[in-house]
Amino acid sequence: MRVVDVHNHFYPPEYLDALRTGGSAVTVRMDADGNPELHYPGDYNTAVPGHRDIAFRQEVLEREGVDTQVITLTTPGTHVEEPARAARFASLVNDAFAKIVAERGPRFAALATLPLNDPKASVAEFRRAVEQLGLPGAMLFSNVNGVALADARYWPLYESANEVGAVLHIHPTNPVNVEAMKEYWLMPLVGFLFDTSVAAAHLVYSGVGERFPRINWVLSHLGGAIPYIAERLDRGFHAFKECRANIPRPPSEYLKRWYYDTVNFDANAIALAVKFTGARHVLAGSDYPHAIGSIPSMVRALTSLGVSDSDREAIAGGNAARVYRLG
Repeated sequence: MRVVDVHNHFYPPEYLDALRTGGSAVTVRMDADGNPELHYPGDYNTAVPGHRDIAFRQEVLEREGVDTQVITLTTPGTHVEEPARAARFASLVNDAFAKIVAERGPRFAALATLPLNDPKASVAEFRRAVEQLGLPGAMLFSNVNGVALADARYWPLYESANEVGAVLHIHPTNPVNVEAMKEYWLMPLVGFLFDTSVAAAHLVYSGVGERFPRINWVLSHLGGAIPYIAERLDRGFHAFKECRANIPRPPSEYLKRWYYDTVNFDANAIALAVKFTGARHVLAGSDYPHAIGSIPSMVRALTSLGVSDSDREAIAGGNAARVYRLG
């Protein structure tokens, strides 16, 4: 059974070096174990070896039986920088990703990073990443410094992605009202999931899914709450004229065509997503090497999932190979 992990994160060493040169919105410190800590407004990440050492990471994948990882950058993303630096950092990351894919494929594929606080630069970098570097799409964040992904300033990006049938993987980031989530890690544990849900619902109601039907949208963490609340979104469509203004069909008809990664290691939750969208629209993901990510947990959940062998193989890797054009 081929295993393709579509949700995991990597900091290229070139990016970490660029952060250390100064002037960035991100401050790099070292923890007691010699790991870089990336501090940015309201949060920080600790870059353990799996985050930054691609040879170490490949050994882990070989040991755990993962055939391919589609690597992406993680929070804070380049959009926390001022626009010119955001564009420069995004290009640096994408060049580093493309080099990894060239040298270590098919073990690794990658999605582009974009300077999302500059929509025009994002279009240019997206086209470069797809047309010149050969990446199958990009990772977006659920909001961009408080700006919704549904905002019309991003529609030229979606037009470009629609033209080539690209993957756009939505990953959560700090919700706008993060002040209510500062205790007990509520921001990543709860806020992330609902920010993904808000972004997805907003994109559908605004007509983005209708206008750009060839984009392969992927939602992190089983779509947040989307499979659970889709019926409520449909009720909104029937109850409120604002929810029908931009779309001719209920939201669930769009959302069932999107893709959902399995970074929720409860087999019952994955089963709900499969029931909602169908096995062909669920993709394996581990969130490796974050503290709450786990390749073994990803594999155990897939193994215990009550589906046919052919559906299990599709979720484990077959769907990703098709959607990301992995061969």
